[in-house]
Formats: sequence, C-alpha cells, structure tokens
Amino acid sequence: MIRAEAADLPDDGALKTPDRLSRRASRLLSQLTTRSDRLITEGLALADARKWHYAVLASLQEHGPASQAELSRRSGIYRSDMVGVLNELAERDLVERAPDPDDRRRNIITISARGRIHLRRLDKVLDDLHDELLAPLSPAERDQFVQVLTRLLDHHTGTA
Repeated sequence: MIRAEAADLPDDGALKTPDRLSRRASRLLSQLTTRSDRLITEGLALADARKWHYAVLASLQEHGPASQAELSRRSGIYRSDMVGVLNELAERDLVERAPDPDDRRRNIITISARGRIHLRRLDKVLDDLHDELLAPLSPAERDQFVQVLTRLLDHHTGTA
C-alpha cells in the first residue's frame, strides 16, 4: 500500500483539498506553521543562529540575568536542552556564565555586549522574514492577526 504524506501532496491544484479541510482553522494553522518554521529556521541558519539562540538572547535582554532553570521556563526550552544551547552561545561569547552568589551550585547567565549586537542583527533578520511570511497582509491586518493569535494562545494556555 502506498501512503501519501501531507508534505508529498502537490500545492498546484492537481489534487484538490476537500472543502471541509480547507475550512478548518486547525489545518490552516498547521500548514502555516510548517511554512513559517521552515522559513524562520532557514533564515536564521543564514545568520548562523537557531530559534533557541534568539529565544535565550531575547529573554536575557528583556528580563535580565537568569539561572538555567529560569531561562528554560521563560523560553520554553526543555531544561535538558538548555545546557547545549547555552554552551553554543557561550562558545561564541554571546552569553556569560557566573556562579550565583546566593547558591554556588548554579550559574547565572547574562547576555554579553557581543550577544546584544547579535540579537539586534537577529531582530532585523526576523523582521525581514516576518515581512516575507505576512506579505499579503497590510500593516493593520498584521497587527490584527498577531492579536487574534495571541488571544487564542492565551485562551488555550490559561494565561488569558
């Protein structure tokens, strides 16, 4: 038996998507997420970065120094993966680790001057990628789209 994966199906209209699928917000969000993830991942790779690098640097810039556990909570990165992400950032001098003066068993992570410069560069890269992703929308529609997505996410994560 031959099995077709969603990614194998043509987008050229040769295979017509059933209307009941085309009208499902969950399917549309899934398809857009797939395209968005690919666009962002490839774009950040050209800037020698990954999504997790951006998440950690942005968290440190906006909320200040933090422990690895706190950075995991802020960014949504699993604690088991955070060490690897921080190692990558530290090897490039984008973050600094120092013993926590209140608890010498843990480190406090701080964004470095070089990390702030890199973050500004990544902000520009992501601005351009989002412009590409949201190209068919006017500025007002883009704002509205983000507001609606935020509202839905807040509702489903209990942060509303």
